[in-house]
Amino acid sequence: MKARLVAVGERPPGWVAEGFADYLKRLSRELPLELVEVPPGLRGKGRDPLRAMQEEGERVLAALPKHAWVVALDGRGRAYDSGQLAQRLAAWRQQGRDLAFLVGGPEGHAPAVLQRADEHWSLGPLTLPHMLVRLLVAEQLYRACSILGNHPYHRA
Repeated sequence: MKARLVAVGERPPGWVAEGFADYLKRLSRELPLELVEVPPGLRGKGRDPLRAMQEEGERVLAALPKHAWVVALDGRGRAYDSGQLAQRLAAWRQQGRDLAFLVGGPEGHAPAVLQRADEHWSLGPLTLPHMLVRLLVAEQLYRACSILGNHPYHRA
C-alpha cells in the first residue's frame, strides 16, 4: 500500500520541507508517502475566492490515484488520538487500497472534494497553517506505523 498527500500550495518554508522529508524517509518501508502539490487558485482584489476553491478542487481531484481510499483533512471531520489513528491505519491497510490524504487551500476544500472523500479527518479544533498540516500528517502517519509495529517512537 502506498499513500499520497495531495496538498494545495507550493514551495513550503525550508523547515517544513526538511521535516516532511525526514518523515518521508522514516515512512519509506511501512507506508511510502508521496507529496503532490497542487497550485492554489488565484486570489486577490476582484477575484472570487469560491472560484479559486473550485479550481483547486478540480486539480485535487485530478491528482487522486485510481481506486484510492480518500481522506480529506477537514476541521469538521473525525478527530483521532494516536492510538485510534493507528487502528484506522490498520483498517485502511486491510482494504488493500492506496490512500490519498487531501489538504485544501485557505477556504478549505471545494464541495466536490468533500463529496468525493471516503472519510474526513480533523487534526483538532485549531486553525493550522496549511503547510504545517503536511508535516503533522506525515508525523502522525509515522507515529501510527510505529504504534502498529511496537516501535518505541510512540510513548503514551
